[in-house]
Amino acid sequence: MKPKKTWREKLADAKDLPKVQTVTGRLTKCWGEGTFVIPAPVEVDALMRRVPKGRLVTINELRGALAARHHTDFACPITTGIFAWIAAHAAAEAEAAGAKRITPYWRTLKLGGELNAKYPGGLAGVRARLEAEGHQVRQKGKRLFVTDFEKRLVKQLV
Repeated sequence: MKPKKTWREKLADAKDLPKVQTVTGRLTKCWGEGTFVIPAPVEVDALMRRVPKGRLVTINELRGALAARHHTDFACPITTGIFAWIAAHAAAEAEAAGAKRITPYWRTLKLGGELNAKYPGGLAGVRARLEAEGHQVRQKGKRLFVTDFEKRLVKQLV
């Protein structure tokens, strides 16, 4: 049986990415027309690493920066989200191995400033890291959001 890849191995596996594609077929109903980039996992990780302490970014800002970098209309929302998740788990894996400087995945939020429950440590872990950096987190039902996250967004990632 083949050994399971570590999160850091998954992050480093580019799989012939990035790729620029044209929207075709059924995707035009969802995404519209134009070109899009499917980024490499390390590209998403590199952008997440650029978010300084006290600042935040959302997946949509990451997508905008990737689209600008590749001169496309947008970046694939599915793979960008998956690669952010892989980067988060690779960072937690590196931290568990003793690394001091890791990708600050907790600073990458979902749309609307929502915390990502699928990141290492779950909502409680992400919340604790954000609050330690001075962010206020509020609960709305079962979901958590950073209060006034828009004021703390990184202005430019590219």
